Amino acid sequence: MLVPTFLVLFFCLRGRAVPPEAPQVLGGPSVSLVAGIPANLTCQSRGDARPTPELLWFRDGVRLDGATFHQTLLKEGTTGSVESILSLTPSSHDDGATLVCRARSQAMPAGKDTAVTLSLQYPPVVTLSAEPQTVQEGEKVTFRCQATAQPPVTGYRWAKGGSPVLGARGPMLEVVADASFLTAPVSCEVSNAVGSANRSTALDVQFGPILQAKPKPVSVDLGNDAFFTCVWRGNPLPRVTWTRRGDAQVLASGPTLRLPAVGPEDAGDYVCKAEPGLSGLGGGAAEARLTVNAPPVVTALHSAPAFLRGPARLQCLVFASPAPEAVVWSWDEGFLAAGSRGRFLVETFPAPEGRGGQGPGLISVLHISGTQESDFSRGFNCSARNRLGEGGTRVSLGRRDSLPMVRIVAGVAAVAMTLLMVITGVVLCCWRHSKASFSKQKNLVRIPGSSDASSSRGHEEEETGNGEDQGPIVHTDHSDLVLDEEGTLEAKDPTNGYYKVRGVSVSLSLGEAPGGGLFLPPSSPLGPPGTPTFYDFNPHLGMVPSCRLYRAQAGYLTTPHPRAFTSYIKPTSFGPPDLAPSTPLFPYAAFPTPSHPRLQTHV
Repeated sequence: MLVPTFLVLFFCLRGRAVPPEAPQVLGGPSVSLVAGIPANLTCQSRGDARPTPELLWFRDGVRLDGATFHQTLLKEGTTGSVESILSLTPSSHDDGATLVCRARSQAMPAGKDTAVTLSLQYPPVVTLSAEPQTVQEGEKVTFRCQATAQPPVTGYRWAKGGSPVLGARGPMLEVVADASFLTAPVSCEVSNAVGSANRSTALDVQFGPILQAKPKPVSVDLGNDAFFTCVWRGNPLPRVTWTRRGDAQVLASGPTLRLPAVGPEDAGDYVCKAEPGLSGLGGGAAEARLTVNAPPVVTALHSAPAFLRGPARLQCLVFASPAPEAVVWSWDEGFLAAGSRGRFLVETFPAPEGRGGQGPGLISVLHISGTQESDFSRGFNCSARNRLGEGGTRVSLGRRDSLPMVRIVAGVAAVAMTLLMVITGVVLCCWRHSKASFSKQKNLVRIPGSSDASSSRGHEEEETGNGEDQGPIVHTDHSDLVLDEEGTLEAKDPTNGYYKVRGVSVSLSLGEAPGGGLFLPPSSPLGPPGTPTFYDFNPHLGMVPSCRLYRAQAGYLTTPHPRAFTSYIKPTSFGPPDLAPSTPLFPYAAFPTPSHPRLQTHV
């Protein structure tokens, strides 16, 4: 009886529903995850729940798909445990999120929930900004690096164009902008215990043109195309133009210049130019030379004329690219490229730089020793050759006049110079004599007596006469005769009028007497004829030649009283000197010294 009862109870119990227990999340209630790294969350349900429960995952009421379901069976067909694994790759935004694992079955349709919170660790999340973002070259810019991280940030590192910026450690960096920031971005790297992250940014730096690639010299054969390239960098992009040096005409715009089918006239220097930017900075020019390979260009240089049987020298100038193989002088009976041959010698020297693009220059000199008549009538050829052809020119030798003619011309010039110096000396000598001064001359004059003298001065003279029958003696000092700038002769009274002989003042003009020589005072019309004078100048006047140096243009003034002369007046004018060859400069200097005693009145 006991066995059947046990079996009945067993089957009764086997048919009854059992609700599930609350599930369990491994690692809960808070699970630590790392952002960006895949992870699994495991939810288990244990017990004898009938029927077998279902495990579901929810976030914010929304069911999550992708969970893996596992069921473990016990002996005798009973369910031991049920688990569900949720696979996910969390991000920094999942930090603090709550996930719910729910176990439900027919015995408990609402099910039972177990919640778990995600505690997320993640490397820094970086935000990099620049203020201002667009700048002119030379302005200051500030970079700011902001980051969120779990665990907290442990360090900052700055770099420019991949190269570390020394000394930059914090979340802020200040720089002065230049053109390099346009192509070399600035980056900020932030680190914590989980990892690191970085961000970079480039500045919009406006700057003037900067030359990056200069044009290179170009050498092309005649008839081929020539190309030049010139690279400028700037923000905004600069305008590039091509010109020929010395010419304002624009040949092309852009980084490349093409010259089709060049000729000798295209050889020269070409200029690549960029205008300054908006800031006024930068810009400039670069140039390169075009050399056109062509046959040599030969030009005759000036050669000095030579004397017959004397040395001579002829010259020619050669420009060629490529350089000439040789420069050859040729004439009727031969040719010579270098060295000497008979009377001829050839020398070659580098020439100064010529017009751009003509190639290297050479000067070839042909020396001739002992010229002959045939050298002046024939021509000499100077020629040069390179791989592209040959060029040449004809040089003639000029003849110089004979040497005696040169000597004659030099002699005539010397005689003319000597004659000019003699004439100049004579003129200077005459000028110095004309500026000389007259020396003082003292004359003692005997004045005839007069019966009408009534002044007290007359009585005094009679008392001093000691009874001798002689007229009054008058002492007159003739002033120096000076030739002034206007050529006039001036007579001055040495006493300035203080003394007046006999109380009478007489004015005289120095002139030419009718008989020539110095004039004599006229005889007094009041005195009796034949009155004796103290001096008789007639014998001497015949001995004195005429004075032609000073010729009066007006007569002398007569005196109102015949007894004395006290002063002279300035003549009106003098004529030009007209001296005889034997006439002394001052004729009155020839007077002999009078033998008569002279009575002078002194103060």
